Amino acid sequence: MNGIYKYLLYAALACLIAIVFMMLSGSGPSSGPLVVAFFLLLAIGFRGSAFYKGFTYTTIILAAVTAAMFYPQYFQSAGGYELKKLIVPLLMIIMFGMGTAMSFNDFVGVIKMPKGVLVGLICQFTIMPVLGFSIAYLFGFPAEIAAGVILIGSSPSGLASNVMAYLAKANLALSVTLTAVATLLAPLMTPFLMKVLAGQLVPIDFLGMMWSIVKIVIIPIVAGLVFNKIFHGKAQWLDKAMPIVSMAGIAVIITIITALGRDDLLTIGIALVIAAIIHNTAGYFLGYWGCRLLKMPEKDCRTIALEVGMQNGGLASGIAVEMGKVSTIGLAPAIFGPWMNISGSSLATWWRDKSIETSKTKTEHEEKSRD
Repeated sequence: MNGIYKYLLYAALACLIAIVFMMLSGSGPSSGPLVVAFFLLLAIGFRGSAFYKGFTYTTIILAAVTAAMFYPQYFQSAGGYELKKLIVPLLMIIMFGMGTAMSFNDFVGVIKMPKGVLVGLICQFTIMPVLGFSIAYLFGFPAEIAAGVILIGSSPSGLASNVMAYLAKANLALSVTLTAVATLLAPLMTPFLMKVLAGQLVPIDFLGMMWSIVKIVIIPIVAGLVFNKIFHGKAQWLDKAMPIVSMAGIAVIITIITALGRDDLLTIGIALVIAAIIHNTAGYFLGYWGCRLLKMPEKDCRTIALEVGMQNGGLASGIAVEMGKVSTIGLAPAIFGPWMNISGSSLATWWRDKSIETSKTKTEHEEKSRD
């Protein structure tokens, strides 16, 4: 690790020690600048490590969320303009970028890998919504917070799962196809699942939600697909810029939602974090072992586990905005999103170092033992 990155990590450690000291002395509310500095220094310091480099973005998100928690007024409005109005346009830009990263050939995978696609879609639109409903009920969340947990479970997977599938040496083609098809099904499946599972908690306008998803997701993605078809290879600057724009957009969205829902987060924030961990981990576990029971290839098992466990938090946030409930229904997506990046990158890194051959040999050994 380069010397400067080490010093930055030492500085982050010094901030952490100072934060602990301030909390013990009763000065915790004044530690905001130090907490933000701690996460920023940690994020930059991670850049010097090949292993921790992948956590840089998530750590920056944590810095932004911390700033929103300590100083919410700066992220709620600017010059009289309500910043929550930026969320939907930002999501449309992000989805356009998603479309430019895809091609119409991605949908051919339905024909080439019908079993993997079918199993993946069934798992995604059954396991996660039911888990979301169960967790919201068991935790006893207020109605609109509970609806947000169900909403994130009812959303399709996003591009992050494709990145994790690549890192995990999984079936990238299947991952991209599943994301594409699940996204196209979202205008029907997400409103339907919300109507069935959350209709008793909050009013669900089926057609209104369907149009919101079409407007926020489908139209921008189709525009991106067309753009990619026409200008493929001619706009390399866009290919390089869109991932950065997308990451920045997601960070801004999470920060705004955190600021708007700060008061609720102070009372149920820890419970939501625990709910996110349980929901996400159970999704990975059930997605993976469900495929193992169906005797699917190890690569496909890893792929579907990631597709099931990682939802499109941005879409869920956009729906919350369209429902006029961003400070309540939008809280779960804001909490679940960063956690999914942490867990997904950790799981992908672990799988990357565990060869497919080893897993296959272990599976064959288990089958012989049962025989």
